[in-house]
Amino acid sequence: MTSDGAPRRVLPLLVLAQFAGTSPWFAVNAVMPDLQQAYGWPDSALGTLTSAVQAGFILGTLVFALGGVADRFNARRVFLACALAASVCTLAALAFAGHLGALHAWRAATGFFLAGIYPVGMKIAAQWYRGGLGGALGWLVGALVLGSASPHALRGLLAAAPQGGLPWGGVMVGVALLAAAGGLLVARAIPDAPIARSPVPRPGAAGAAGATDAERGPSYVRALASLWTERRVRASAFGYFGHMVELYTLWVLAPLVLATRLQGAAVSWAAFGVVGAGALGCGVGGWVAQRVGSARVAGAQLATSGLCCAVAPWALGAPDALFVLWLAVWGITVAGDSPQFSALTARNAPAHAVGTVLTFTNCLGFAISIASIEFFVRWAAHAPLAQVLPWLGLGPLLGMLALWPLLRERRPA
Repeated sequence: MTSDGAPRRVLPLLVLAQFAGTSPWFAVNAVMPDLQQAYGWPDSALGTLTSAVQAGFILGTLVFALGGVADRFNARRVFLACALAASVCTLAALAFAGHLGALHAWRAATGFFLAGIYPVGMKIAAQWYRGGLGGALGWLVGALVLGSASPHALRGLLAAAPQGGLPWGGVMVGVALLAAAGGLLVARAIPDAPIARSPVPRPGAAGAAGATDAERGPSYVRALASLWTERRVRASAFGYFGHMVELYTLWVLAPLVLATRLQGAAVSWAAFGVVGAGALGCGVGGWVAQRVGSARVAGAQLATSGLCCAVAPWALGAPDALFVLWLAVWGITVAGDSPQFSALTARNAPAHAVGTVLTFTNCLGFAISIASIEFFVRWAAHAPLAQVLPWLGLGPLLGMLALWPLLRERRPA
């Protein structure tokens, strides 16, 4: 048992399940060069297909949040159902890969069900790890990062193996099987947390025992208002929004950045390295957060990734060693702050609606990511990357301004 009373197997199994369950997220991005070769799709399809997943995720998080799904139903069963559905949608996307419109629809459906995997996985972690939540979420979001990067590694493996045809079919099947396995792992190997069986709202929280119907109101909607009315929740949520301006746009543009120096399967492996490096930032950041506080870790990583945006014009033309170092640092820090923002929001949200507040925060963050992806991918199609990338730093800058009230607190948050 851990200091939180959780069996020691819970976190490793949840991390593995999160990695597997989120693997469909960037499946099409990884095989985009093959699909463009096969069907002649324009470069803009990279942005629109990514945005389709993000839009589906937004719709899913909105439905899940307003319905209180992550708090009203057993979180493990929600995770299983959504992982199996995401697996089916990925296989359907493979079947309709030759029809761009249908592929957009299936990718949006995949995003919808990912809303029952990523935020719900965080809810399960929050149930088990109230004390060490920053560390637990560091590992959990690190698993999401590796899951998002895994299709690039699968493509690299399949491209190197002797075979007929294109490797993209194998990538899609592989991530579909991974997603299903992740859902089954949560359902069969991870027990319900005690708080999941006997939720105890904190004193004064909306929906607490003894409140009148008028005081209770639509409790989940009231809880969502804390994003604006509660100073600490607002600071972490809006810091996270600034982070989301940068994160997924960098992940989409990373293969284009790498293609300035690499080609073929080497781009896939390098993209896996850049995106997957975020898992290191999440894991180490979670460990450090237990000592100095989540707000300080989030602020340090957000500031560092913003600096990487600013030096992009110089780094793109730098010697190979410095180019690699720049992308490694950027990959580590662009994702490493995410679990600490989630930990801050989970700690300060109304106790009876943690899953709902986290899910709705994700919803707004991913809406921001769509706008960022569409804007920067289209801009990158017509302008040099050295001109485009520095402007991604606006996200970290705004995020730091939002997070500042928590950074000023004497006791680490």
